[in-house]
Amino acid sequence: MSDGNTLRSGLPGDALKACCADAYSSDVVALLLGESYHPGGSALTRRLADGLHLAAERRVLDVASGRGTTALLLADAYGVRVDGVDYAPAHTALARDAARAAGLAERAAFATGDAEHLPHPDAVFDAVVCECALCTFPDKARAAAEFARVLKPGGRLGITDVTAAPDRLPPELTGLAARIACIADARPLAEYAGILAAAGLRTVRTERHDQAMTRMIDQIEARLNLLRMTAAGRLAEAGVDLAAAPAVLAAARAAVADGTLGYALLIAERGGT
Repeated sequence: MSDGNTLRSGLPGDALKACCADAYSSDVVALLLGESYHPGGSALTRRLADGLHLAAERRVLDVASGRGTTALLLADAYGVRVDGVDYAPAHTALARDAARAAGLAERAAFATGDAEHLPHPDAVFDAVVCECALCTFPDKARAAAEFARVLKPGGRLGITDVTAAPDRLPPELTGLAARIACIADARPLAEYAGILAAAGLRTVRTERHDQAMTRMIDQIEARLNLLRMTAAGRLAEAGVDLAAAPAVLAAARAAVADGTLGYALLIAERGGT
């Protein structure tokens, strides 16, 4: 575990978390990534949820809940009660506003917190979901232990996330910007399962959804080209490197094609009765 030490990005763990939170709070990043902030969108979220044995009034924790898209979908479509936690206060505020606007404030609550130190008691949730975020956590083992701690015995964890073979990533996909973009510190699917197993979470189902990654790269490229023509100044203010972006997107697309980069769904279960 990293315990806050300096990571491969050159930043301490807490500094990296703050950097990621600031980046994902940007309106320009929201425009580039779309509503769901992860490959596969709401369709993949529903597929994930269907494997979690959700039922009305069950309690669900959405870790790295962002602007509330996944949490609100679960509360509305499955009748569960959802707690969302995100590192960025700006996201917490936006998610609360979205819950009120959707009439779901009594079913979906949001708080600011750290995935590696969840602000919840032991064994209170029937399910935990974490979409496209474990790959960004500096201390993945600690986060996995927290997932297990807050789950009830027999509860399920659902993850969708970027997968990667780190030793095969090209230079364009290994810097700080690539880490914030969920690539540079992503791991192979088997390694995620191993991290969860060490925390007492047994993987019961995995699926590859690499085509969702390719579609998102294509969508980002199209949105970037549009913003380049209409809002180049905003892109620069948000730290988007217009000169480097085409090479990064091309490298990501090639990495998906050769199996270095991908996207996966994983469901794990905490032992006990």
